[in-house]
Amino acid sequence: MNANLDIDYVRSLFPAFSEKELVGKAFFENAGGSYTSSFVIDRLLRFYKSRKVQPYGYHPTSELAGMEMDEARFRISAMMNIKPDSLSFGPSTTQNTYVLAQAFSQTYQNGDAIIVTDQDHEANSGFWRQLEKVGYEIREWKLNPDNGVLEIEDLRALLDNSVRLVSFPHCSNIVGSPNNAQEICAIIRKFDAFSCVDGVSYAPHGFPNLKKMNPDIYLFSSYKTYGPHLGLMYICKKLRDYLPNQGHYFNSENPALKFTPAGPDHAQIAAATGMADYIDALHQHHFSDDVKPHIRAERIHSLQRKYETEICAPLVEFLSNRNDVRLLGPKDIHQKVPTIGLDVGDRAEDIARGLAKFGIMAGAGDFYAVRTLKSLGVKSSTGVLRLSFLHYTRREEVELLTTSLKKIL
Repeated sequence: MNANLDIDYVRSLFPAFSEKELVGKAFFENAGGSYTSSFVIDRLLRFYKSRKVQPYGYHPTSELAGMEMDEARFRISAMMNIKPDSLSFGPSTTQNTYVLAQAFSQTYQNGDAIIVTDQDHEANSGFWRQLEKVGYEIREWKLNPDNGVLEIEDLRALLDNSVRLVSFPHCSNIVGSPNNAQEICAIIRKFDAFSCVDGVSYAPHGFPNLKKMNPDIYLFSSYKTYGPHLGLMYICKKLRDYLPNQGHYFNSENPALKFTPAGPDHAQIAAATGMADYIDALHQHHFSDDVKPHIRAERIHSLQRKYETEICAPLVEFLSNRNDVRLLGPKDIHQKVPTIGLDVGDRAEDIARGLAKFGIMAGAGDFYAVRTLKSLGVKSSTGVLRLSFLHYTRREEVELLTTSLKKIL
């Protein structure tokens, strides 16, 4: 067993790092979308070259296409410790959330309430807020403006037996501080309400064990987890049975299609299996024993977070000690993923352009978290400078970022 992440091996599995256009460029905009692993690229290319027919048909090529799509469902669900029929593939997390909101709009009963947060990406907030038009009372779980976190006691004060759903992020795409989703879901369940966890900003740092977390809904984007452009959605059986069909009427009894109104992207789904290939390859490289898929995912999750925390710590310390920037969210490195939002006044875009001159790709803007910025006292018109990275980032790249920021600031 190798207790430390082998960064050279990790990077060897991402073709982007050897591409001429990207060599010498440090990628710090991963919260907007990650590089894609070679496993995903190979599967996508194979499907388009030799499987691009209608799947689940009556000839060998069609059968292979369907088998590869099924493989994605079985292996990804096994990795996250859920049943295959509880996993839906949609075009994006935003689209999946929209479909869910439409389903909830059809179940409204007088007095029902929904709790949302101001720490969310708009995709996991806006569509739920729109249900106020059909009668739902919308309650807002507000973040602590001093540190950007969601206090669990504030949620308790909002909960009662009229609440049907609580929607919250596993991790903010600005604050970068993971919420204790397992504890929060357990509290919500005591009030016989459903939990909707937006995992888009957390899953890139490690796939969660959903059986352990026990949410009713968990959403994430595969293009941020080294895969194709899809939105993946887990829905528990109780909620699947409760919500009305949103797909074609003849698919109403098929749990994998009940909340997928449009036809799925066959090639993207087949390629998504490459995410499981990637986790398996990392496990085989770092561990010698053969364990169940969700155990493999948990082990790699731990390696990822350990490495990310180690290389992120000096950067957080550097930023915390400056008086010309405001680090949004907790300063404790153990309460953060490497998604760092910086309030730099009206300089965010200029600093991002300045970093590009040093070969650093960073982002500036509101990142669809306008409500979060407002609650933290940041103008959405100026936005923030966001520095985000993953376990495939080298320590030297973070050091380059730090020295470059010193020169620019």
